[in-house]
Amino acid sequence: MRLRTFAAGVALPLAAWGVSPLVADAGDPSASAASLSNKIQQVQGKIGRKKGTERVLSTEIAAYSARIDRLQLKITRLRTRESRVQDSLDHSRRELLQIQADLRAERARLVRLRARLREARAALATRLVEIYQSDRPDLVSVILSAKGFADLIERGDFIQRISDQDRSIVDLVRTAKADAIATARRLDSLEQRQQALTARILQRRQEITAVKQDLIDTRVGYDGTRSDKRNALSHVATERRQLEGNLSDLNAQQAKITRTLQSSQGSLPAGPIRRGGGTLIWPVNGPITSPFCESRAWESCHPGIDIGVPSGTPIRAAAAGRVALLQSEAASGGYGNFTCIQHTGAMATCYAHQSAFRVSLGQRVGQGQVIGLTGCTGRCFGPHLHFEVRINGAVTNPLNYL
Repeated sequence: MRLRTFAAGVALPLAAWGVSPLVADAGDPSASAASLSNKIQQVQGKIGRKKGTERVLSTEIAAYSARIDRLQLKITRLRTRESRVQDSLDHSRRELLQIQADLRAERARLVRLRARLREARAALATRLVEIYQSDRPDLVSVILSAKGFADLIERGDFIQRISDQDRSIVDLVRTAKADAIATARRLDSLEQRQQALTARILQRRQEITAVKQDLIDTRVGYDGTRSDKRNALSHVATERRQLEGNLSDLNAQQAKITRTLQSSQGSLPAGPIRRGGGTLIWPVNGPITSPFCESRAWESCHPGIDIGVPSGTPIRAAAAGRVALLQSEAASGGYGNFTCIQHTGAMATCYAHQSAFRVSLGQRVGQGQVIGLTGCTGRCFGPHLHFEVRINGAVTNPLNYL
């Protein structure tokens, strides 16, 4: 929601600021310059906030891209695992098919064994009935009833064959029964193994399906979030470019007014001394365009206050003291032409972005004395005075002393 806070109010044409070239030229140039300086500072602050939002979104997008990359690596590993599980499943299927074939063979063999057992039992029963119904011949009867030696041998051989046949029938029944029992047990074991393999295959399939679905849902969520943030980043970047376009137009108008002021007079007259409730006087008369410790794109805490006034406005010393620092734009960097006055052992005031100095280093000045002229030197986007109050070298809010 915060990303859309300025969507409706940021990218406005210059007319929405209440400033146009015709109005600026037709009115008081000094007032127009101060108003433009104030609006430029506001637009700069908004641009800085937009850039900060862009950096945050870019960082979040990069983080989600890294998460998606890690997730993709996890998906690749899962596919490798899935391939191995699939090989295992294929092996299990082949094993299951073999078990099913063995089951069919064992069932057919069991049917045959049971049929053979029935036949053997039937033959055994018939033989037992025959033995029960016939007299059992003894050896003496066989010898005495024999008509000769040859007949005796034939009868003995016949009796032996009958006995062998009886034993064969009994052995057949015993073997058939044992085979039938063993086959039934193997059949039970194969059926249990078949059930175990079937359950294992189903479980692995369910595990793979669950993991894949979880990964797919996570990746879709990451992709959706990243896409939303990319859209937000594009929206914020568009707003920032529109603000930068407005800023360029405002700067062009301000430069035109500044040139008009500079061509009409070398410097503006010093305004009346402005006092407040503190010990210091205001160095210039104008609106505060940037408050103390304002957050900007290039600094987390603005170390002073910016007072919007046209270039060439005389700057008064906020209190009596000695000029302790006098730096040109090349030496001070972003402060431009920079002056600091030491008032007491603890307090000093500093004045930045001057177009010209009116004092020298070490000079004693009185409160309200003109020490320089405002301008836009150093890191500056429009003429104004950057004013600081330092206590024991640390910046503090100047409004506490004005």
